[in-house]
Amino acid sequence: MAKNADGRRLEALASLVVIVPEAEALVGRFRTEHDPSAGKGMPAHITINYPFIPGVDPSADTLNRLSKMFGAIRPFSFTLDHIATFPNVVYLAPNPSAPFVHLTTQTVREFPESPPYGGQFDSITPHLTVADSRDSNLLVSVEQKFSVVASDHLPTKAFTDIVWLMDNSDGRWEKRMSFALGGKIGASDS
Repeated sequence: MAKNADGRRLEALASLVVIVPEAEALVGRFRTEHDPSAGKGMPAHITINYPFIPGVDPSADTLNRLSKMFGAIRPFSFTLDHIATFPNVVYLAPNPSAPFVHLTTQTVREFPESPPYGGQFDSITPHLTVADSRDSNLLVSVEQKFSVVASDHLPTKAFTDIVWLMDNSDGRWEKRMSFALGGKIGASDS
């Protein structure tokens, strides 16, 4: 298990995500500089469920439930078409967002003990984080710089047919298991 700077054990977490390689060239530099999860190995992604409560060491039953649930959902295309913000976050919004909301609501229906973001938000807003900081001045600056760079790249078309189970039990985010939309369970590619 990973340890923090003062030697204490960190709680291992898991996440269900849709990785968006089509966005990596656009967001990679900004995420590396301004999104702590990028520095810990998390690629450009849209979160489906975090923290995924049964995910770090899932049982065979959990894996089968995930495989069946995601297997019943069709792969889909989407576009990252505009920049938006939350408090502390600059992000790209997917369009349509409904397929991501559907993936999240299905996951919560199947695993009610695992509400997204621990249940701290009332609604689901799918997003691909570009920058995450408590420094509001920094976020304004990042948003301005990213807007200039992104103007030549948006909209970015993407497609997904896989949801990944990732965990940080070794201190970095690693792909542990893939679940094909409309298909079967798969192993990590790492």
